[in-house]
Amino acid sequence: MLSILRKDAVRLRREFRDTLVLAVPLVLGQLSSMGMNVVDVLLAGHYNTQTLAAVAIGTSVWSLAIVTAIGVMLALPPSVAQLAGAGEHDRIGPLFRQALWLALVLGFLLFICVLHADPLLRAIGIDSRIVEDTQKFLCAISWGAPALTGYFALRGLSEGLALTRPTMYFGFLGLVLLAPVGYVLMYGAFGLPARGAQGSGMATAGVLWIQLAAFAVYIGVRRHYQGFAPLARFEWPHPRTILGLLSLGVPMGVTLLMEAGLFVAAALLIGSLGATIVASHQVAINVASVAFMLPLGVAMATTVRVSRAVGLGDADGVRYAGFVGIGVSLLTQTLSCAAMALFPHAIAALYTDDAGVGALASQLLILAAVFQFSDGIQVTANGALRGLKDTTVPMVITILAYWGIGMPLGYWLGFGLGMGARGIWIGLIAGLTGAALLLFARFARMARRYRAPIAKKA
Repeated sequence: MLSILRKDAVRLRREFRDTLVLAVPLVLGQLSSMGMNVVDVLLAGHYNTQTLAAVAIGTSVWSLAIVTAIGVMLALPPSVAQLAGAGEHDRIGPLFRQALWLALVLGFLLFICVLHADPLLRAIGIDSRIVEDTQKFLCAISWGAPALTGYFALRGLSEGLALTRPTMYFGFLGLVLLAPVGYVLMYGAFGLPARGAQGSGMATAGVLWIQLAAFAVYIGVRRHYQGFAPLARFEWPHPRTILGLLSLGVPMGVTLLMEAGLFVAAALLIGSLGATIVASHQVAINVASVAFMLPLGVAMATTVRVSRAVGLGDADGVRYAGFVGIGVSLLTQTLSCAAMALFPHAIAALYTDDAGVGALASQLLILAAVFQFSDGIQVTANGALRGLKDTTVPMVITILAYWGIGMPLGYWLGFGLGMGARGIWIGLIAGLTGAALLLFARFARMARRYRAPIAKKA
């Protein structure tokens, strides 16, 4: 018995270490990417309240494009990781080249949708004084959509090969570039006019194209990728391969879209309550989104670890990878929860000088602290399920939790009972908690049942 316990302890330590090695660069890369939104909000917040509100609404709509791109392109990392784990290296390059075609088409579609988001803004009753600036922001940032999807294709290849540091490198590159470029285009400098919200969108789109070009050059010259020949030749689209990626990626995209859509819908509903409340919500949700990057990075690492275990035919490895990943997420969320609960006023003061905005944002940050653990569990359990290529049932779970529980409850509390933004946030807590419980149970069941197929294969 002692030898078994020692063996389990050794395996747990190794899995914890390997997960951290993969996750830390991904977390830092995700924080850098999220930091770009923070830079936009900080610059807008010190420009004026109306610009902050416009960037807040525009960023919420743009986030739908981001999560759609991430979701569909998340089909690539587990596919690459399983091939790498099985030793089928010659299939990785052709798969990646088909993923590039998928990224191209998806990027064009997102460009069209974001460019023509104006009817949506007006239909949901956003303050007319905010709509014009919001549309300028979206028109400018929409040009970055193809770069965004291409960038995630490059990331998917690299992360699937367990090469996660480039995500960190190019995430930092984007963050470092955006602050000065965003300032120049928003506030005006070097003879350029001040463009406010439009300048913010222009800066983000430009930086996305720079990130894409730099990452492509990196993959083309680094020896770590040479054996897979990812950019060695041109290939026309292969429908069966692309459909295979879509069959895996579309449910992932819908899953992320359901969660992001919940938060975006909340932001848009709050948008009808006036610029001050919108700005307060944006400050709080921006902080929560930054915190979410920690478990999201861990979830991406967990996907790779579970996928490699599947490729190796290691049923115990599947379970260790999934549960250790969830445990690591709980550790990160403990830190986030403590920061929001203990220092809400100090955090809000970093974003705005407006006392009214800061006071309400502090109240919302307390509610954000409540859902940190649920958010960490649901995203990491989902990451583990992606490693098993189980995506359809998680999609149904998220639709039920977020739109069957979270949004109806939030709307009723916010508008039916007159609780406003606080009521909507309580709905967010309920939706995330439901998703966390169901997704964790799903992974536990799938991991327990995975022994038979592996044993049969062996």
